[in-house]
Amino acid sequence: MPRKQRLCDVLAEAIFPNRKFRWIVSFMSSYESALVVLVPESDAVVGSFRDRYDPSAAEGVPAHITLLYPFKSPDAIDDATLRKLSNCFLGHGPIQFSLSAMRRLPTAVLYLAPQPDEPFRQLTLAIWSLFPQFPPYGGKWPEIVPHLTAAQLANEQQFTAVAEEFAKASHGKLPIDAIATEVALMDNWSGRWTVRATFSLGT
Repeated sequence: MPRKQRLCDVLAEAIFPNRKFRWIVSFMSSYESALVVLVPESDAVVGSFRDRYDPSAAEGVPAHITLLYPFKSPDAIDDATLRKLSNCFLGHGPIQFSLSAMRRLPTAVLYLAPQPDEPFRQLTLAIWSLFPQFPPYGGKWPEIVPHLTAAQLANEQQFTAVAEEFAKASHGKLPIDAIATEVALMDNWSGRWTVRATFSLGT
């Protein structure tokens, strides 16, 4: 059976196709955390693609828009951290958004772009300002691109084929309207990614 991949391995393969550099990320701590907005409304459209083409789905990560990854090691998340996060998110209201545009990242990632995307970007910046030692994407990418991943592909040929399949499968099912009312803190302390805490957006 193929070896299950940790989320850091998945990102390492996407960011560093050359194995010479990939091991640097791959050998990071096995225990990680992330702050995300879960989007269950998208499951009917992206679920089957994530099951086949997004290794993080097999590790328990639901369809989501990442706000900050990587975040603190789970054993470093204390009550003070949770209070800071809770207070941060109370200053931001719920986000009404839609997923309608299929796009790609340079690393052959197929995703749906939320519109508007600026509220998600502002949440990322707000978290980062509280925890400057944890830049978005580990500091590997300068631009913050809010996105919901549908597939992570190995090469251009596969990307083209899956993008065409996704376009057909999603025809008539987009846009997906949703509202984000909370942020989830997820970690893989148990061996799978699970929700450790949730924080309401706004009062």
